[in-house]
Amino acid sequence: MAEAQSGAMAAEGPRSLFALSAAAVSRSMGALERDVWALPGHLLRGLLPLLTVFRLERAEGAARRAGLSTQPIWRKLWDDVMKTRPPNSENITCWRKKFLETFFSNVLHGVLDVSSDWRLNDHHFSPLLHSSPHVSQLTLCNMLQGAVELAAEHNQKVLENLAGSLRILKFQHLLSSDQSIRRSLVLLLHRLIHHGSVSQVSMYSWPVPDTVLLVLILSMSAGFWRSGNALAYHNSPCGLCREEDKAQSQEPAQERAERGRYNGRERSDGQDQKGSPRALEETDAEVNGCRADTCLNSVLSGQRSPPLRNQVCEEASSKVPCDHTSSQGGSSPHCISAQLSCRPALQKMRRRLKSAVGKKRRCLRRSRGPYADPEDLYDFVFTVAREDNSGLLDKKSNTEGENTETWTSSSPGSLCTGHTSCKKRGGSAGIFSLKAAHRFRSVSTLELFSIPLTGETCRTLSNLLSSWVSLENLVLSYNGLGANISCILSGLRALSRHSDCHLRVVRLSDVFSHMPCMELVHCILSAFPQLHTLSVSFDLKNQLEGNRPEGNPSCSEVEIPESCLEQLEIRFPREPLHTMFLLPVLKASKSLQQLSLDSATLPCSQELGLLLEALKECNPNLKKVSFHDVNLAEHQREVLLLLQDPILQEITFSFCRLFESSTSEFLSEIINTVKRNSSLKSLKLPGNRLGNHRLVALADIFSEDSSSSLCQLDVSSNCIKPDGLLEFTKKLEGHIQQRGGQIQFTHLRLFQNWLDQDAETAQEALRRLKAVCSVVNDSWDSSQAFADYISVM
Repeated sequence: MAEAQSGAMAAEGPRSLFALSAAAVSRSMGALERDVWALPGHLLRGLLPLLTVFRLERAEGAARRAGLSTQPIWRKLWDDVMKTRPPNSENITCWRKKFLETFFSNVLHGVLDVSSDWRLNDHHFSPLLHSSPHVSQLTLCNMLQGAVELAAEHNQKVLENLAGSLRILKFQHLLSSDQSIRRSLVLLLHRLIHHGSVSQVSMYSWPVPDTVLLVLILSMSAGFWRSGNALAYHNSPCGLCREEDKAQSQEPAQERAERGRYNGRERSDGQDQKGSPRALEETDAEVNGCRADTCLNSVLSGQRSPPLRNQVCEEASSKVPCDHTSSQGGSSPHCISAQLSCRPALQKMRRRLKSAVGKKRRCLRRSRGPYADPEDLYDFVFTVAREDNSGLLDKKSNTEGENTETWTSSSPGSLCTGHTSCKKRGGSAGIFSLKAAHRFRSVSTLELFSIPLTGETCRTLSNLLSSWVSLENLVLSYNGLGANISCILSGLRALSRHSDCHLRVVRLSDVFSHMPCMELVHCILSAFPQLHTLSVSFDLKNQLEGNRPEGNPSCSEVEIPESCLEQLEIRFPREPLHTMFLLPVLKASKSLQQLSLDSATLPCSQELGLLLEALKECNPNLKKVSFHDVNLAEHQREVLLLLQDPILQEITFSFCRLFESSTSEFLSEIINTVKRNSSLKSLKLPGNRLGNHRLVALADIFSEDSSSSLCQLDVSSNCIKPDGLLEFTKKLEGHIQQRGGQIQFTHLRLFQNWLDQDAETAQEALRRLKAVCSVVNDSWDSSQAFADYISVM
């Protein structure tokens, strides 16, 4: 390291005596470190850039006491070592954390060679151990090599550091894994989630997911696993789990007795309710899925927890026909009597299955050593999961074509008892349960992006969701749900019955919609009035949806209680926007602050006016309204009404063809309306073909006679050329001068305009604009973009 450092300094030319002394001190930091931290600030300033990253990190406290900032040094290290510009670099507040977090990830995955730079190489320090306390976000990819490395015994201290610092764990581009890799992943997830601080698990881009691996990650993220004593960590039980067991064993006898009496009351209550339709449904579901349930519970469960009640609907036996005639999801008398008549046979079948599974479990228990090999778990669980048996773990054919229309008409307290398969089989479509699994700590955010979910996986996820009370944010994006969305909705509805449910954000997006967007919004809000954010987005209707009537009458019958909704985003797959279906949502959402409508069609000229009236009447707290890809060419009056609103602070008309059939008077009316509106802070007009002349006219918003408080203007994708931008700049400068330099305009967005046609003029315009406000633009190649446009015409 000393030779490399000396060579680097020699290449920079002759050094001063101070620089030479500082270099000598930096090479002897092992012996001089404590004395160096006591140096005066002006001496320490010259020494800090000569330290390795490990010594520099340790110098943070001394630098702070001396009134020095290490941020410029860490930023230079980033530029020299990473050689890339990080995304959103303008928002990075701590370059030390950014560098060390990326340094950890690159070293872990073998991307960065620490011997390539003397500042990264110090034999006194371990790169992973020293940087791990700064890692709050980590991505594991491909064959999970990073998980294997972190679970290795020599990195036990690294894993302990991550358990305290890591908040976000991401999986990207995963591949199938063998047993040893999955064992390492189990240890990693158990430490980081169950006994750590990870609050978010995100998975990205997994075109052909490994079911074993996917279900493993989902289950452990939800906090389900067997007892930690059976989870061997380097041939010994998890120490943290042992401590919990020890604490529980020392619990006063009186408390244990009280808990026993409480559990006894629960069991007696369950027996008293055996005659109820709900109990009958659960009984049938247990019998039909008991083989899968028992096998799953035998490997997922610890014996320390009371059974967890699974409220997700399960498909009952095909031998019990049942026609559901109640619109509220209840069973008909004929169905109940049929279930009663079949009860002895069902109970006998259940005893037979439990006996067989019990024998298999005892055999497995005898074959294991003093601690269970975690891999017994996978072979057992997922062999069962792939069997085509009555456990209903592979019933995709029964769910792909399910009709979800009647789901919306069931009562909020009922399960999805109206499915076609329910009518055919006498029960509800369902999945395995986790009735006896031990619950550990779980994450609060789950995100799945571009990961196809089969019917089997959807049932697994639904079952996990049904009791995932710590979950606050759920994002399911492009998962190919199709008809299986009903299964996810069933899990969410079961979750909503828990009084301690924390779910506040739901985002669902996919290519094809299986049910109308407004119907889905009604379903979710009727079950979850406590949601703060709901986003529903679909690109296209599927063939089934295209043949259905516009708007299901049942969705307007679903009562939506008063909600806490603050943000609503709907992307319609070219569906008509019917205000009558949106109105119940708006009425129930008095706290709504943001509304975004995307790709909707307006069935008649009065529809937008009805919507604006509804917003004015029902949502007095609305601050932001966004329309994207909605044709507003013939709705000039409604556009002006929106711009006049004294409450709205941000309005977006994105690719709305505002000026497609308008006259010059319409642009003047927009400008004058904005000039009179002192509440509007942000106006976004991307993709409306403003061109040069309309952009120049918009500068009058900031004229001397304007009372506008507009701070942000977005004119991206508007065919603006350099000469038009320069003219706009000059006009804006004139208005600012007339107002004595007093102007609130701070941000201008210029993405994807034709500024490359005259680079010199564009640079002059941008230079002058940046003296007035913050400008965000890009180096967009307009000629290539036009060629791409022509190629797809």
